Amino acid sequence: MRIISGSHKGKKILEPIDTKTRPLKDLTKESLFNIINHSNKFKISLDNAYILDLFSGVGSFGLECLSRGVNKVTFVENYDLALKILKKNMESLKFKNFEILNKDIYSENTFSEINNRFDLIFIDPPYKDKNIFKIFSNIKNSKILKDDGLIIIHRHKNEEDIFPNNLKIIEKKKYGISKILFLSY
Repeated sequence: MRIISGSHKGKKILEPIDTKTRPLKDLTKESLFNIINHSNKFKISLDNAYILDLFSGVGSFGLECLSRGVNKVTFVENYDLALKILKKNMESLKFKNFEILNKDIYSENTFSEINNRFDLIFIDPPYKDKNIFKIFSNIKNSKILKDDGLIIIHRHKNEEDIFPNNLKIIEKKKYGISKILFLSY
């Protein structure tokens, strides 16, 4: 795994040694950023953006964002092995504009300690996770997504999630066994 573009292009990212963490594949990540940068269905600029990376694992998505010049990335992860690797990645790449929160994403007060509002929220839960409706509810209730903000979720291609009525799917792409959904309120 590597960083695809930006100030740290080509730098390696440490990967997990277990099967509980499923990092975003380079090809999927590259396609995702091409859509972010070139879609005519939504407008988002990574320049100076605030990014929330939920279920961040070893940080593949957030690290790519930092390399591409975002203002700040907030990583949220609570799996100890993934957290250790994420911290090692941050140390080796020497990024400064980030924070790592060791929090349970499903807890209602997880977002209460976050002072930023985000331009983009990336959600990469375990494929078998059936609780994502609660995450969207917590995002909406905490008002951490900017009014014109974007949510991107990475799921198994066969997973049929239920989203809140006021959340609309703007774009959907399949990559191998996964799919990426771009959503907004």
